[in-house]
Amino acid sequence: QVQLVESGGGSVQAGGSLRLSCAASGYSESAYLMGWFRQAPGKEREGVAAIHRFGSTYYADSVKGRFTIAHDTSKNAIYLQMNSLQPEDTAMYYCAARFLARSSTWVAQHDYNYWGQGTQVTVSS
Repeated sequence: QVQLVESGGGSVQAGGSLRLSCAASGYSESAYLMGWFRQAPGKEREGVAAIHRFGSTYYADSVKGRFTIAHDTSKNAIYLQMNSLQPEDTAMYYCAARFLARSSTWVAQHDYNYWGQGTQVTVSS
């Protein structure tokens, strides 16, 4: 059974940093895409960043230059380094894995096959 487990969330002040981790288990081949999504209270879930199995990366405009996604394919893990955090980054952050190549973009949530339970990030001003 595929499992995605996020960790690394917490509370920081504006300008601070956090590093999220997502450990995947239950499958042997690398996912086509793995991504980070977030959902703030009262808002829809949105894409934050994604990484292709061969290393191409994608970012939401709101986090470009501040967040960095990376993967360790040997460990089936992805990471999200978040710098210069702002209160608007406060959200539950979810890891997701997509196994099929489709014409949709990386933010197409319905094409992700597996999701983690989330880790909370809170940024205070």
